[in-house]
Amino acid sequence: MSLDLSPAPAAAPRARRIVNHARIEVAMLVRNGEQLILNLVIPVGLLVGGLLFGGRLGLEVATFPASVMALALWSTGFTSLAINTGFERRQGILERLVATPLSKADLIAGKALATASVAAGQLVLLGVVAGLLGWRPAPTWPQTLAALTGAALAVMAFAGLALTLAGRLRAEAVLGLANLVYIVVAAGGAVVLPVSAYPAVVQPMLRLLPFGALGELLRGWAGGTASGWPVLVLAAWAALCLLLARKAFRWMS
Repeated sequence: MSLDLSPAPAAAPRARRIVNHARIEVAMLVRNGEQLILNLVIPVGLLVGGLLFGGRLGLEVATFPASVMALALWSTGFTSLAINTGFERRQGILERLVATPLSKADLIAGKALATASVAAGQLVLLGVVAGLLGWRPAPTWPQTLAALTGAALAVMAFAGLALTLAGRLRAEAVLGLANLVYIVVAAGGAVVLPVSAYPAVVQPMLRLLPFGALGELLRGWAGGTASGWPVLVLAAWAALCLLLARKAFRWMS
């Protein structure tokens, strides 16, 4: 009986391709100093400042850490991912991936998984810092499960929006537009401030938007009043945005 030593090249299983690509994406993100500032330093600075001085500024200190968590997920899931992917397209990095077994759906899944992994690290870090400063949320276990599910769905929705934007526009346009949208949503999208702080006429719309739903869900979790409605909103947005990204994303500029 003879051994067959002839080469038999084959692509890795799809799940392994996605996980391997996600691992590479996380490593690249960790090495990017600008993204670390946006995703870690700024949220931690806001958190510390809010907990120490927020009471004097009229902030709801009991739920402010949850608002910072929502803002961190928004910056990571949308702004960072959109900018990074836009410049990867311009530099031809994504064009080279066309010759690999990695499909468009694999790329989107890998980037979304990497973003979710970084987001999970953000939540843990912010939770530890807030706890050291005396923050004590009061959720039930079902509310915690709903918050974690909603956070994961929100990151998927934000990633879909980011990849749609980065997959259609030039890198410079993505850079400017992503930063502009980040600021507008942070200021007026019910991410940092509760929906009740906005005029009554826009409150229903804010609750139906992914960033508003995420902010309300996490603040409700921190205060022990979270409901399942924001999770349903975020599930719908996640499905819609990922589908849109798959249809609109292009490898090359």
